[in-house]
Amino acid sequence: MNVSWADGNNLTCSARNGTELPSKQYWDKVALKRSSGMDETGQVVWHLALCLLLAWIITAAALVKGIKSSGKVVYVTAVFPYIVLIILLVRGATLEGARDGIEYYIGQQSDITKLSNGEVWRDAATQIFYSLNTAWGGLIALSSYNKFQNNSYWDSIIVSIINCLTSILAGFSIFSILGHMALVSGKKVSEVVDEGFGLAFIAYPDALAKLPISPLWSILFFCMLLALGLDSQFALIETLTTTIQDVFPALMKKMRIPLTAAICAMLFLLGLPCVTQSGIYWVNLIDSFCGGWALLFAAVLELVAVIWIYGGNRVIMDIEMMIGKKPWIFWLWWRACWYFVSPVLLAVILVWSLVTFETPSYGGVVYPKWSVILGFLMVVFCLIWIPIIAIVKVIQAPGNIFQRIAKCCRPTENWGPRLPKNRGERYKHMKDDTAKQETDVEIPDITGFDNSSFQKD
Repeated sequence: MNVSWADGNNLTCSARNGTELPSKQYWDKVALKRSSGMDETGQVVWHLALCLLLAWIITAAALVKGIKSSGKVVYVTAVFPYIVLIILLVRGATLEGARDGIEYYIGQQSDITKLSNGEVWRDAATQIFYSLNTAWGGLIALSSYNKFQNNSYWDSIIVSIINCLTSILAGFSIFSILGHMALVSGKKVSEVVDEGFGLAFIAYPDALAKLPISPLWSILFFCMLLALGLDSQFALIETLTTTIQDVFPALMKKMRIPLTAAICAMLFLLGLPCVTQSGIYWVNLIDSFCGGWALLFAAVLELVAVIWIYGGNRVIMDIEMMIGKKPWIFWLWWRACWYFVSPVLLAVILVWSLVTFETPSYGGVVYPKWSVILGFLMVVFCLIWIPIIAIVKVIQAPGNIFQRIAKCCRPTENWGPRLPKNRGERYKHMKDDTAKQETDVEIPDITGFDNSSFQKD
């Protein structure tokens, strides 16, 4: 009778499925209502759609006044995850079996053979880009609101260190509890550890359920995930609105609230396919291609544009205008990274992951060929605008083809800090038409180099 009831309600029976976790059954059958594959779209899962709508409503409400309102909200959403991680770490460290989990995380039980897999290195690189918002535009957009003399150099160092330490802290918090789960269930740590969505929504929640006062730890954990997700949405929308503000300052000043709401509404509609019964497959596909290869390509192209076309020496002089003159030895390491280490390392990871590419899968379901082709087309669609804009700028420039290319690879005559007090000797030749009142104005840019950091102050 129990088996008949389970089949009739689209559920599974643990007696028939061996060691399948209850959290996995809940995640697949209740939360996602996951279909058999991408070919079976199914219906919109309405509780997921309503959660998606709520997330975008919160985002729109937090950003209607721009950086002034979002900056206050981020104090809560950015600090809260650290509090939760520390609480979970303290709780996890006191549990029996925590040491086994730590040993698997960073110790003798770690599987270092995975370092020979190009996909692992690609995932690691894109994770760093994602958590730091590098190559996404978020860092440039948000840092453009700093004062001109702000020491962005130390900011970047501090943020990078804190980001890596946060990942290490999260690892200790997670694997200490997973070690206890392995002990309780009588398994090896490797058998209870999952990756990606499986770790966040299956393995870790199941481990928390085995702790005393489990609802408390589960509430804290999922509130932390909510705060992290909202932070990511804040950065995404702030990047888009800052770009619009730089291009159309007068429009954004009058229409910030409706434009912000319209952007959030549009992104909500674009996210609806991801909350259908096949939505998890789409999320995984987009993450694998657009959040992986597209991001690596964009990072390499940014380095080429900024360091090799705009010029590394110009970048150094621009930075020294803000943080003061530095000796040549100060820049030796950064020159090596900008010109050689970073582009070569990213290119190697990119090529390596392409050579070792395997058809993606989720939950044991291998993606069909048409979805893989679609994934590569999404990458092309994300990147094709770079050569298109470059071609348009070359066509619009005066002179023959070589003069046009040369002109587009040099800063324009009015390039530089917007305010006269910040130009110094280097940019004193700037045209007076860019030195207007202390309001945001458009600074044309044909080099492709993001000038938002020079526009706010």
